[in-house]
Amino acid sequence: MGDNELGTFLRARRAEVTPAEVGLPPGTRRRTPGLRRAEVAMLAGVSVEYLIRLEQGRDKHPSPQVLAALAGPLRLTAAERDHLYKLTKSSRLICGALAQDPMRTVRPGLRAVLDRLEPAAAMLTNQVGDLIAYTSGFRLLAGPIGLLDGDPPNLTRYLFADPRARDAYPDWAHMADEQVAVLKAGPTRPDFADELTVLAGAEFTERAERVPGLPRPHGLLRLAHPEAGPLRLSYETMTLPGDHGLRLVIQLPADDATAEALRAITPLRLVAG
Repeated sequence: MGDNELGTFLRARRAEVTPAEVGLPPGTRRRTPGLRRAEVAMLAGVSVEYLIRLEQGRDKHPSPQVLAALAGPLRLTAAERDHLYKLTKSSRLICGALAQDPMRTVRPGLRAVLDRLEPAAAMLTNQVGDLIAYTSGFRLLAGPIGLLDGDPPNLTRYLFADPRARDAYPDWAHMADEQVAVLKAGPTRPDFADELTVLAGAEFTERAERVPGLPRPHGLLRLAHPEAGPLRLSYETMTLPGDHGLRLVIQLPADDATAEALRAITPLRLVAG
């Protein structure tokens, strides 16, 4: 790899976006079909001089806010936003060095609790939303909507970066507020907040400013399940302070129609077991 991967990526994406894609007239005397630096700078709200420094590799550590601003006019996909963040990530990891690393292992006692909860939908999540363990019942809910596709699966990243989340959760805005509240209630992780700033932009940063760190311990969740149809689930959340802030979330049918729909997709071995 070269020593200016960030600049190379920014120049390549700028060259691939046409003025029409960002609502600008084609103009005249354009040497390439892509955007000019001045156009990207105007749309992102940064100076042309600063964009030049980024492309030339004279500034390799822009803030997450700048990256999020550039991602819009450069028409970056979620995967490209993630790549952009990783190109500048190393310098900001120091900011979170004093925060405890998220727990990603499950002790045998908690694993046994999950086993006892079958076939109910239950999951263990850490402070950044990693799903570190879950029941087969939860897999039936989360697998078909794509929530378990990540490595590791992460509820926060899914909500803000995966377009399937808005189809899966009719109350997406409420879900997003709650997950931001969870992040703010737990040990601070500046590195993860920076990543979400790049991935989601204002959808995340505006919530981070507005939503207090007071997640609801229980409530109602609506889920548009591709196999079971519309579901209404009551959830109860228990924080486990002795396990670095792990949270046990249990989701149960909130009405008879949901209970019947879940029985229809639950394998007989889970019901019998």
